Amino acid sequence: MRALVIDEFGALPAVREVLDPDCPPDGVLVRVAATGVCRSDWHAWQGHDDGVVPPHVPGHELAGEVVATGPLVRSWRAGDLVTVPFVCACGVCDVCRAGEQQVCPHQEQPGFTHWGSFAELVALHHADANLVRLPAGMSPVVAASLGCRFATAYRALTVHGRVRAHDEVAVHGAGGVGLSAVQVAVAAGAHVVVVDPSAGARAQAASFGAAVTIDPAGLAPEAVAELVVQATGGGAHVSLDAFGSSGTAVASVLGLRRRGRHVQAGLLLGPHARAGIPMDRVIAWELEVYGSHGMAAHEYPAMLADVAAGRLDPAGLVERVVGLDQAADALAALGSGTAGAGITVVVP
Repeated sequence: MRALVIDEFGALPAVREVLDPDCPPDGVLVRVAATGVCRSDWHAWQGHDDGVVPPHVPGHELAGEVVATGPLVRSWRAGDLVTVPFVCACGVCDVCRAGEQQVCPHQEQPGFTHWGSFAELVALHHADANLVRLPAGMSPVVAASLGCRFATAYRALTVHGRVRAHDEVAVHGAGGVGLSAVQVAVAAGAHVVVVDPSAGARAQAASFGAAVTIDPAGLAPEAVAELVVQATGGGAHVSLDAFGSSGTAVASVLGLRRRGRHVQAGLLLGPHARAGIPMDRVIAWELEVYGSHGMAAHEYPAMLADVAAGRLDPAGLVERVVGLDQAADALAALGSGTAGAGITVVVP
């Protein structure tokens, strides 16, 4: 098959012919119809993920057609059109039996623990626990945009943020996760404030219904938080750090009102991994602080129903569709600041 291969961290990946992946006994092989280009893939390319060893094929947001099934698979067959969460849970441990597959301790992740979907074929493990059937009429390009960023934002706000009508919601970072979160919060009837240094990203957030946008360029986290407090009439009920840095995490917490809820969805890596969260404020104001790590397959139906009903429009987040030969440039753009705010999807 053809695949985009990382041969050296930081060096531009190249498309070449590689061996087809083996089908796992409890998994499937999927012919990739579309795969999203995510900043997590960029981190894998840069060597920020300890589990990634070159040569490696990135890619974890995908949709496509099942072409082979392992002997232990019961619920899927060749020809099924599917998508999948980026966390492929084992489905049998205590955590999975409790319904929390997104934090399964035995999880597999395409594009991280094994070769991913920037390729014509991808192997997916534990198929019966993880595959999601594509609704009739949903294009693979739209489905591929759901698997990481949109699903992460959906669960972050609906499960952890518990967003409701008339809530004040702050979103720090208007990339794929942040713009998805704007859609989710607006659909719930919330008043949304978006913080992002990019004028284009702020404009796109406003087009999705953000009532206020803030440019944080050159401001300390405390100053950004004060602008959020002013824009929300006393602080956000729910604040999401969709970018992932010490500064955005601190600004998100400090921008909350008393008893507010901070949700950390943006990855905190390298020097930001131990962000100095103001725990004095957390204690004194009884704030809630959550991490959010994707969404399990069994939680997809509610999100897909909102898409089918027109309450959510993930297609509006897809800015570019490119071929596999353009995937390396799309990946590099995520680190150079030229990627834009929306989602790029690769069609191999």
